[in-house]
Amino acid sequence: MATVVRRSREEIDLMRRAGRIVAEVLAAVEEAIKPGVTTAGLDAVAESHIRKAGARPSFKGYRGFPACICVSIDSEVVHGIPGKRVIEEGQVISIDAGAIWRGYHGDGARTFYVGTPPKDVDRLIRTTRLALMAGIAAAVPGNHIEDVSGAVEDVAVEGECGIVRPYVGHGIGTRMHEDLQIPNYRTGNRGIELVPGVCMAIEPMLTLGSADVETLGDGWTVVTADHSLAAHFEHTIAVTDNGPEILTTV
Repeated sequence: MATVVRRSREEIDLMRRAGRIVAEVLAAVEEAIKPGVTTAGLDAVAESHIRKAGARPSFKGYRGFPACICVSIDSEVVHGIPGKRVIEEGQVISIDAGAIWRGYHGDGARTFYVGTPPKDVDRLIRTTRLALMAGIAAAVPGNHIEDVSGAVEDVAVEGECGIVRPYVGHGIGTRMHEDLQIPNYRTGNRGIELVPGVCMAIEPMLTLGSADVETLGDGWTVVTADHSLAAHFEHTIAVTDNGPEILTTV
């Protein structure tokens, strides 16, 4: 079973600052997402903001990842590498960003649509966001990881979306990925009890079709096996005496 790391109030303050930078980056990238912009251009917007804020990108160089954000388009679930690709009208764009502030990490993701989404795409994006918020709402002292996972799963099932299983939420703090894992589905294992000071990143990844995924030849980009559209939302949170606090917000 994962070791329970309880962060102090001072540590959570540092993570809150890192999280705010992540939220600002996601807002800046959202503003920059327009037809004709390259994914490398979005990455440049993110890196500029992170560094001007006095932080460092969590992703750049992490296990060899070459960029500051992940830009995943349409059937790409996570870990899309920014480059020469040009954003087009009618695309689903998932952005994952991380920042390090004085040794502490924030990690967050959002999914956008370029234009006005069709009903099924709107359902996918809305369901993924609602699944994240349901998981966060379940992260209260006395609950267990399985309560968070079950809350995410229930919303995903109600929204008729596939749940990607190989990639899950995680503990976070002085490392971007700490020991704790938060699946987006019930496992039958209650997991650790949530207590004040536990910090984690909850991140549902849902699809409009099969939940099966595969990794492309670049060794990073994860795509749906049936080429169905995917969405990804994530917040870093802290469990407190008063319930969950979202740290990746402005």
